Amino acid sequence: MKKVKTNKKTQVQNNKRRDFLKTAGVSSVAAAGAVAAGTLAAPYGFAQSNPIKWRLQTYSGAPLGAHVIKPQIDAFNKAAHGQMEIELYYADQLVPTDELFRAMQNGTIDAVQSDDATMASPVDINVFGGYFPFSTRYSLDMPVLFKYYGLDQMWKEAYDEVDNVEWLSAGAWDPLHIFTKKPIRSLADMKGMRVFGVPTAGRFLSRYGLIPVTLPWDDIEVAIQTGELDGVAWCGFTEAYEVGWADVCNYALLNNVTGAWCGSYFANSESGAKVPDHLKELFLMSCDQSHYYRQVWYWGGEADLRVNGKKMELTEIPAEEWNQVVKDAEEFWDELASISPRTAKVVQAYKDYTAVMEKVGVPYRYS
Repeated sequence: MKKVKTNKKTQVQNNKRRDFLKTAGVSSVAAAGAVAAGTLAAPYGFAQSNPIKWRLQTYSGAPLGAHVIKPQIDAFNKAAHGQMEIELYYADQLVPTDELFRAMQNGTIDAVQSDDATMASPVDINVFGGYFPFSTRYSLDMPVLFKYYGLDQMWKEAYDEVDNVEWLSAGAWDPLHIFTKKPIRSLADMKGMRVFGVPTAGRFLSRYGLIPVTLPWDDIEVAIQTGELDGVAWCGFTEAYEVGWADVCNYALLNNVTGAWCGSYFANSESGAKVPDHLKELFLMSCDQSHYYRQVWYWGGEADLRVNGKKMELTEIPAEEWNQVVKDAEEFWDELASISPRTAKVVQAYKDYTAVMEKVGVPYRYS
C-alpha cells in the first residue's frame, strides 16, 4: 500500500486551526454565558446597589416595637434580597404621632403602622381605630370582622376618598385595661384620674370622670412617676410589663373596656406605585405574619401576666356597676353611628357580629 507523505508545514497549520476552533468554541460559550448571566443579574445587581427605600414609622415606642413590628420589617428586608429596604422608626422619631397621617400623605414618610384615631386620620371611620368600647371580646374577633363582616371594604372605601394614601391591612392587638397609681374599685374612683389613652376609648371613659391626656409615648413612664399622670388606659398586661409601665403603676383593673385594639398599615400612594407587584405582595404577606405574631404574643402574655405577674395588685369593679358601663356603650355606639352612613354600617356590622357571638356559645363565648 502506498504511503501518503504528510507535509509538516500543512500539519502544523491544521493543528493550530483545530486548537483555535476549540479555544474559540469554549470562549464563545463562556462569553455567551457571561452575557446571559449579566442580562439576568443586572436588575438584581442594580437593586442591591439602588434598592427601593421606604421610611416606615410606627405608633409604638422601641420596647413595644420590638414585638409589634420589628420582626416583620427584619423578615421583609431579608426576603426582599436587596431589591427593597424599609427603614423602621418608632413613635415620634421622625414626626409626632398625631402628625403621622399628614406626614405620610405628603411623602415625608412612606408608610405607617398605627390605629386611625391615634394618628388623626381625616376619615369618618377613624373613631373605630384603637379601642372601640366593647366591640370585641377576643383578639380573633377583629380579623373576622374585617374578613367576613365587611370592615375591610369600609376601610378601603374611606381611605380611597383621601388623596395619596392607601389603607393596606388591619389586625388586632391587646385588650384595654386601666393601670394606675391608686386603686380603682368602683366607678367613683375613676373621677379626676389623668390617664394616657387612645382617643375613642378616652372619650367614652371620660363620662366616668377619667381625664384623657395626650403625651409623647416615651414620656409616659416619667409622667406617671412625677404625678403628671395617674395611669394609662392604653393597653393590656403584656404591654404594661414590656414597656415598663407596670414598674410605675401599682394597680391593674381587671374589667377590660374591649377585647382588642384595632390597628392598620397604611402607605403613601406615590411610594406604593414605585414598588413592583411581587414586593407589594411580599409586604402584605409580612403584614399577615405580623398580625399572627401579635395574636400569639398578646394572647399568651395576657394570660401569663394576669396569673403570674407580681408587679401590680389586681382590682375589680363589681359586676352590678360594670354592667351599667356595658349598657352605656350601646348609647355610645349609636352616637358614633350618627356620624355618617358609613359609620352606621360599621356599627351595624359590630351589632350583627355581637348577636352571632351571643347566640353561638362555647367556645366562642362562655357568658
